[in-house]
Amino acid sequence: MKNTINILPFLTEDLGSGDITAAIIDENCKATAQLLTREPMVLCGRDWFEAVFEYLDANIVIDWQVQEGEEIVENSQLCTLSGNARALLTGERTAMNLLQTLSATATISRQYAKAVVGTQAKILDTRKTIPGLRLAQKYAVKCGGCFNHRIGLFDGVLIKENHIIAAGSIAGAVKIARQQSNVPIEIEVENFAELQQALEAKPERIMLDNFSLENLRKAVEMTAGKVELEASGNVDLTTIRAIAQTGVDFISIGALTKNVQAIDLSMRIQLVN
Repeated sequence: MKNTINILPFLTEDLGSGDITAAIIDENCKATAQLLTREPMVLCGRDWFEAVFEYLDANIVIDWQVQEGEEIVENSQLCTLSGNARALLTGERTAMNLLQTLSATATISRQYAKAVVGTQAKILDTRKTIPGLRLAQKYAVKCGGCFNHRIGLFDGVLIKENHIIAAGSIAGAVKIARQQSNVPIEIEVENFAELQQALEAKPERIMLDNFSLENLRKAVEMTAGKVELEASGNVDLTTIRAIAQTGVDFISIGALTKNVQAIDLSMRIQLVN
């Protein structure tokens, strides 16, 4: 990810016309810093963190003690930094905001990935992402061990209830979609009648919306491997394994990116001169 990240929008919202607080420190003052985690985590976002300081002062040195994607226990030191004190203080909050958010996504993704080990199900993210951070969060999902659904509205067709109503039928919606593009087509269904119609339309994948465990198992039997099946709705860490054991191929979870709670990080800065 390094050298491809546009870090300026993140810094601009914090810097504005300039860091008037850091200006009280001599411009030649040097400092060191320690970055710590106060809770268990999966580290994600090193490149974003580094990009902040690289933009502010390319001479800042960052020495990581942990690797991207590594599981880390609470009160661990993640890295040390050294360089211009003003730059370290100016970039501190933006860098930690990005790291704590992406690590949160990676951490919850790792929990869900572990929960389905031994089943065939793959855990997918959704488009329920933090504005401006979609690609970063989808990277974090993979860092945590889960998988990406479509990136946006341009790289996959997902036909839902309103699309079906507008097109007149499931078959009609799929026909139009096939004529317009060659990207994969997925159809969301809410009952077995719709599932049968979707099967006849031959999409690449069918999303089973809020199906009970019993109905998920029936859907797996009914499709007999003819099409990929994705379960969605009412999924959390208490239900995920039972859903995975029904035999579905995918389980999509908005909470991977939507409900994340930032990891509690702390940066301790000490002036050198």
